[in-house]
Amino acid sequence: MDISKKKEYYKISSKLRTYLKEYGREKNIPVSYDNLLRYSDGFPLFDKAGKDTLWETVIFDPESQKELNHGLTTIYALLKTDGDLSVMEHLVVDRIDYCQFGNSKPFRVRIVNQFNDNYDYFYVKIADASRVYGLELEHILSPNRINYLVDKNSLIEEHIAGIPGDAFIDNYINLPNFNKVRLAKEFVKFNERCFVRLLGDMRSYNYVVDVTPDFEEEQYRVRALDFDQQCYEGRLRMYLPQYFKENNPIVNFCIEVMNPETIRQYQYEERTLMKRRYEASKNKIGRLMECIVEDEISTPDKTDTIKKELNRHHKTTQFSKCKNMGQAVKLHLHKMLTKPKPEKLTGKASFKLK
Repeated sequence: MDISKKKEYYKISSKLRTYLKEYGREKNIPVSYDNLLRYSDGFPLFDKAGKDTLWETVIFDPESQKELNHGLTTIYALLKTDGDLSVMEHLVVDRIDYCQFGNSKPFRVRIVNQFNDNYDYFYVKIADASRVYGLELEHILSPNRINYLVDKNSLIEEHIAGIPGDAFIDNYINLPNFNKVRLAKEFVKFNERCFVRLLGDMRSYNYVVDVTPDFEEEQYRVRALDFDQQCYEGRLRMYLPQYFKENNPIVNFCIEVMNPETIRQYQYEERTLMKRRYEASKNKIGRLMECIVEDEISTPDKTDTIKKELNRHHKTTQFSKCKNMGQAVKLHLHKMLTKPKPEKLTGKASFKLK
């Protein structure tokens, strides 16, 4: 599948910014994205195996580094303790990395606890409206909570822990304690979540697998890592992780260990849980939809394409009336979260059930 190589940034509208202020997402932060662009030098960052990570560690002059250390630890305190610096005095900025190859060109800040050398990360990115909508929909509709802040043109995101999907596929699925049935179930549910809220480009390096030891075997949860392609692309398959070739090893597990009836069951279970979260946050998501239906977060040609494909998928002509991508998202959410219980199916699973 061809996915947009470069997605343009969409500015945060005044209405969306009011929403962010209302729900505590907008804060005054001491270091902006533009401040970090003023680094003086950098060098490639390699992993433990000596492989280039495509990140570079950037260096600032001593005076700037001192200011950044205070400003960035303050931002970390805003993320973790709502700005209470009294419990953060032992934290320092250990490293700042920059990735020019990512769509959002993020900075990654590594914070270290001087008492025990424990470390954590957060990210500084350009504030993009479609990405903010993606973060909010993830926070409201998924089983995962997302911690982020916005200030003017800067977006601060906490680190999402887990094994990157591509690394998991390469290194983990051949281990003796790996349970393919449990991963297959979670991938079906993840696939459904992405499709319901139109989160695209979930290739294996754009999500993580969170592994939790259980009293008998391991449990898995697949979590989105990148939200740049929230309701941006025109083709419906872009919002189904099952169709990306990078995910084929996991899709093969789904075909091997599940029949169509089981897949339908897990899809219905996930939509039911999403509907409950939707109902529990009805006022909040209603306010968010008021913002998104007035926003421009995709191109006219992609919007026309998605309207045609959603009409075909839902067997309707209602999407033709949508004036922009936001209106299509709102209507699609409503239809997906009010779908009836799936019919009973038998036979060999193909996982191509959309």
